[in-house]
Amino acid sequence: MGPIIQVRNLSKRFDDFLAVDHISFSVKRGELFAFLGTNGAGKSTTINMICTILTKTSGDIFVDGFEVAQAGEQIRKKLGIVFQDNVLDNLLTVKENLTSRAAFIGLKGDRLTSRLTAIKTNLALQDIWHRPFGKLSGGQKRKCEIARAIMSSPEILILDEPTTGLDPKTRQSIWQLIRHMQKHQGMTIFLTTHYMEEAASADNVVILEKGSIKAEGTPAELKRTYGKDNLKIRFKDDLLGQQQLAQLAIPLIKKADTYIVKIDENTKSLPILNSISDNLKDFELIKGSMDDVFLAVTDHSGVPK
Repeated sequence: MGPIIQVRNLSKRFDDFLAVDHISFSVKRGELFAFLGTNGAGKSTTINMICTILTKTSGDIFVDGFEVAQAGEQIRKKLGIVFQDNVLDNLLTVKENLTSRAAFIGLKGDRLTSRLTAIKTNLALQDIWHRPFGKLSGGQKRKCEIARAIMSSPEILILDEPTTGLDPKTRQSIWQLIRHMQKHQGMTIFLTTHYMEEAASADNVVILEKGSIKAEGTPAELKRTYGKDNLKIRFKDDLLGQQQLAQLAIPLIKKADTYIVKIDENTKSLPILNSISDNLKDFELIKGSMDDVFLAVTDHSGVPK
């Protein structure tokens, strides 16, 4: 079975500005795919071309075998999109919002009733079903926006920074919902986020910078290639510890009474620890993170957005 999204040599030019520079990538059916990049990297432009909102300058985009330039209507039926900003009506209740959105896709009668019931149950919207959207919390609103996006039972759910501004507990509940839809409904999730711990749970990751793909692979592959593990060491005798590390000729960073050694892989920590074991008070090995990967790939001091 081929990829559900296939992008080949895609580019988009606005006058003299090349926003997307001949990129190629694919998204497997049923996977969680993370699309990362700094502001202006070309993420939104690429997504808008996949969604048929923007026309491409050159290259090819296939969604479930359909080419965007020739089958825009078929492709739109396969997509559900959760935008960065909420789009539901603040004055309408949750039920009224979803019912009005269902009319746009032709749901009515028993099919509409069945779909509304399923969404209310699966997304646990019972307690807010008859409340105005504008009176809901941030997390409740995001759940309703996801409900709107999946009214048509899409095969692909595009999430553009879905948990921005939410507290950690609410973000966790939103992600439990997303993972449930991916696992139990076979939905493909296409994600942009600036929370690197969310990207770390993806099946595959593409990092975009200035319109070009700078890195791609699984989170584990990217961490092995671009990340560094941190070995934190504390000594019984600090002065002796400094002399021991100096003899090993290891670059390090000192913070208070802790020495931090960056290593390529965790097995390289063993000879270091063995050589200082008699003077070792304690140590901690911290694995490289997706934050490290992103900063190394983009050479920026900020986080993606």
